[in-house]
Order: sequence, then C-alpha cells, then structure tokens
Amino acid sequence: MNSIIWPEKYTPATTDNFVSNEVIVAGLTAKEIWTYLTDTSWWPGYYENVSDIRFYDATGPQLAANSRFRFTTFSFPVEAQVTEFVPPAEGQPARLAWRGWVDGDEQSALDVLHAWLIEDLSGGRVRILTQESQLGKPAQQLAATTPNPMLNAHQAWLDGLAKTALAQKAERA
Repeated sequence: MNSIIWPEKYTPATTDNFVSNEVIVAGLTAKEIWTYLTDTSWWPGYYENVSDIRFYDATGPQLAANSRFRFTTFSFPVEAQVTEFVPPAEGQPARLAWRGWVDGDEQSALDVLHAWLIEDLSGGRVRILTQESQLGKPAQQLAATTPNPMLNAHQAWLDGLAKTALAQKAERA
C-alpha cells in the first residue's frame, strides 16, 4: 500500500500533534470517493466538524491544484491552500493535501498539513487514508487530550465520506 508524501517540516513524530485514520470499504472506487472529497459542498452533510467553507478564487466548491479556501473546524477559522492534487488514475492512488493555518500569537497560531490518499485495492475495495500533522500550542493541547479529539473527528470524516459515497452509488443504481 502507498503512503502520504510529507514535506520535511510536517514529518510525523517531529510535530506537536499527528493523527492517522484509515478505512477500507468494499464496493467503492477511488474515483467515487474523490468526487465527494474534492467537492466541499458535500462536507457539511457528512462531517459535522466543518462549516463556513469559502473560496478565494473561482474554483469553489471544487478543490483543485492551488485552491485557496477557508473553513471552520474545532472552532478555529482555518485558512488553507491545496498543496497536492492528484486525481485517481489506473494504477495510481489519488492524493490530496492542503496546508492550513491559523494566524495568531505564540499561544494561538497553528500550522498544519492535512493529507489524503485514496487507492483502489483488489476485490473491489478502496482504501481511504487521512493524516494530519500540526505545529503550535493548540496542537500541543489537542495531543495532550485523551482521546485525541482530532483522531475521533477525522474518523467521523472518513466514515461519513464512505457512507455518503455508498449511498449516492446506491441511488444511482
């Protein structure tokens, strides 16, 4: 299986907080998942921890290479820019990543990289992996909380994404 490509600054185990979530789902393809991940108008319907999604360019609500957008999550107004955008292709996993940041002082500033990898597996299955690496005092506070709220929220995001893709596929059938 493939893995996330990390810029050195965000290498897991060197940052203040890191979480990794994964699901493997039967009956879906990477292309089907990609549709509901890259169209941010679907996000609030399957992930309750996101709101106020706005784009700074004409690409929205579809994410694209270098899209500049903002959204609210964990009560943080996050500025973001897509840094990796590779749609699924035969024999190649889909990759999506954005750098997110919250401006502020030493106590409130946050810098993150949120990455996704979606790959088709044998037997009509798809693997959805999302990982996030964070820097800053708020990240340290999240990491010190048990259970880690990001771990649980990102699992809800994955589960909601897969459930939505399955439901939409069933509607089209």
